[in-house]
Amino acid sequence: MARPLLHPPCIGWREDLPAPDELLTVVPSLGFDSPNYMDEVYLEVSRPSLRARGFLIWLSPFAVLSSVVIFIMLIWAWDDTHLGFALGVVPATILLGVWMTFWILKLTIAPPRDEPLRFNRAREKIYAYNFIYSWWNPFKRWYVTPVAYEWSQVRAERWRQTSATPHGVIIRMGVVLSIVAPGSNKVIDRFPLSTMGADEHAWAYICTYMQKGPEALPPPDPPQDHNDVPWYNLTLRLTPKVQWPEDMDRESRTAP
Repeated sequence: MARPLLHPPCIGWREDLPAPDELLTVVPSLGFDSPNYMDEVYLEVSRPSLRARGFLIWLSPFAVLSSVVIFIMLIWAWDDTHLGFALGVVPATILLGVWMTFWILKLTIAPPRDEPLRFNRAREKIYAYNFIYSWWNPFKRWYVTPVAYEWSQVRAERWRQTSATPHGVIIRMGVVLSIVAPGSNKVIDRFPLSTMGADEHAWAYICTYMQKGPEALPPPDPPQDHNDVPWYNLTLRLTPKVQWPEDMDRESRTAP
């Protein structure tokens, strides 16, 4: 049975994918997606921050409404002998409703419109536009951290996680990019490539580009501007635009 090469392996590790300079074993493909941009110098692929954010924003009014309804029900249901208990439960219920509302709103409008990855063939480097957030605490600071690493430091791991719920089993899978210290398998940074997307085929697409250039891949669709969103998509229009640091933006798009 194969064992993880990296230390530590990613959560839910299933397989180490080929290294950047190794022979590829699957067909390169981005699935139903297409690159934001590709030429002889660099490739940019999209990583939507949260595909369900347009749906989540509609849950925030229900979080507020549920708190109000529970408040009214407690007042009606409890007589004077239980008033002390009710007065203790009501504030907790209201705080929970406020937390849920703030969490939904922040999860909807705080992440940027995209978290693109850039792969520069000329410089042999990767540039990642990473969004750092707490999945449970909306009161912490959430922020973007653009990073750059040598292409030779990049590794890819395929993961799969299964969780049981009262309504069945939820299965999630994807590919994570791990950055190792030079000359070792020690992981110093890690961020997702795809979740429930083209998985190892997307990694093969990127490696094919870095190894052989754009000529080895199908002609891409016209370049996409992730900051250009439809007028009717109110949710995305409220989210921050992608804005690379000026020096990194110039470096990641040009040859030395």
